[in-house]
Amino acid sequence: MKYRLWVRRMSISAPKMTIKRHMPWPLRAVFLAVVVGLGGAMAMWAYDLGRNNFAGLNPDGMRDQVVALKEQVKKLSAEREQLSTSANAAESQLNIERSAQAQLAGQIKTLVTENNKLKEDLSFFESLLPTNVGVDGITIQRLKAEVVVPNQVRYQLLAIQGEKGRQFVGNLQLSVTVLQGGKSVIINFPEQNATDQARYKLAFKYYQRVEGVLTLPEGATIKAIQARVLERGQMRAQQSVNL
Repeated sequence: MKYRLWVRRMSISAPKMTIKRHMPWPLRAVFLAVVVGLGGAMAMWAYDLGRNNFAGLNPDGMRDQVVALKEQVKKLSAEREQLSTSANAAESQLNIERSAQAQLAGQIKTLVTENNKLKEDLSFFESLLPTNVGVDGITIQRLKAEVVVPNQVRYQLLAIQGEKGRQFVGNLQLSVTVLQGGKSVIINFPEQNATDQARYKLAFKYYQRVEGVLTLPEGATIKAIQARVLERGQMRAQQSVNL
């Protein structure tokens, strides 16, 4: 029996024997931490290597690019401010030119109006060349009168002197024929003691335009008006118009 057991142990069919080495757990933990650290370091090295070599990402180069981009942004901002200032100055100049153009247009319009008025006056004066010159060359031209309200009449006339180089000094007298209370009445302007006699004074070398409004008594119906030019109390010219 013993022989069989010995043969069995020595033969191939004998059971295998395992030898185990005992390692303390603190040493295992340190060994595991070292392995994990080395693995992490290798992973970070591989990441940096791949980022630098394959992805083209370089931290130093990126910092330089950031600095360059900041400088470019600063430069572009300065150019934008300069362009904005230039645009504002151009807009201000444009507004000034528009204002000046509007003023010139207004002045041109005024000059055109004055030119047309001068042409009308020239044509008017050419038509007023004396044809019926009175004593000493004084004449009344273009006497006009119109009723403004029932007791007011607006008048307009032009006194002309045909004699050259002489200063005429005199006064204007107006006589208005009205129908009042069924009777014809003549009212003279200015009245003898009127306070507005200064507006009827005449003093001209060539011509003088006279116009104004006469106020008549209530209920008076205006029929006609006569204008007379007086010099030292003597009549030099006259003209009448019916209404």
